[in-house]
Amino acid sequence: MTLKQFVAKQFIDVIQWNEQDEGILTYRYPMQDMEIQNGGQLTVRESQMAAFVNEGKIADVFGPGLHTLNTRNLPVLTDLMNWDKEFESPFKSDVYFFSTHLQIDQKWGTATPITIRDSEFGAVRIRGYGIYSFRIADPRTFFTQVSGTRPTYFVGDLEGQLRNTIVARMTDIFATSKISFLDMAANQAALGKQIEAEMKPNFAALGLELASFVVESISLPEELQKVMDQRIGVSMAGDLNKYTQFEAAQALPIAAANSGGAAGAGVGLGAGVAMGQNMMAAIKQSPEAGTTAPAGSKFCVNCGKSVPGGAHFCPECGKAQ
Repeated sequence: MTLKQFVAKQFIDVIQWNEQDEGILTYRYPMQDMEIQNGGQLTVRESQMAAFVNEGKIADVFGPGLHTLNTRNLPVLTDLMNWDKEFESPFKSDVYFFSTHLQIDQKWGTATPITIRDSEFGAVRIRGYGIYSFRIADPRTFFTQVSGTRPTYFVGDLEGQLRNTIVARMTDIFATSKISFLDMAANQAALGKQIEAEMKPNFAALGLELASFVVESISLPEELQKVMDQRIGVSMAGDLNKYTQFEAAQALPIAAANSGGAAGAGVGLGAGVAMGQNMMAAIKQSPEAGTTAPAGSKFCVNCGKSVPGGAHFCPECGKAQ
């Protein structure tokens, strides 16, 4: 070792980290064979924590602030190295910085629909997506369980694990929930809070804190959504007889407007007659029609009143039959 190299390595007396890139969770301070001077300065900024790792094991953890590196504030490392209390020689130890600020706008979503048993519609398949945020809360656990001795560890390295864990827990929550799909879709904020509470232990096991969880959308696949729309339409219609009358009345102007030549007129006329017959049948069966027509009688196509079977004119409105 040259004198210049020896002198240079002794100047490792200030250790600090400025986050230059987004999405870094851990960063190992580059020291290689360089040694840390006794009495050196360790600067840990807000939204950071630092850990001294000796032979792969975390010895000491420091929070935000300016720390002087000596035997008084490195008790665990000192004990591991069997140093005297007044050692003066430099020491070697890997220093890892942990970013503890919120990692926001992390996206989650169901790659494939989740099949659940709905209390109202039976078995349905649902999709969901949203955002969440998290931070490192326990550097010791995160180092031993996740990042290890890698020089850098990014949010992207953890994204797939967290997303799959979220979807798996959502499946369990939906499977045991007695809340119908419609109630879930109408109370997405409450659903997000429930999932957040269920997910916190899973994040804590990795040394993380789940700070927020938002459900932006809960929906059905397109084909199931069409079936639900039809069911909702029937439910809104209520009385099917009234619904049939309404549909026939809505279609009459369309048939009347079909003036594409004689053939078109015939089709329009035929459709109009068929619709009129459907309307009459619906009126006969409707409870609001009062009583059914006497045997041998018919109904006036104009006013709907009962007309004797052999009559050529309606006794009520006088229209020809």
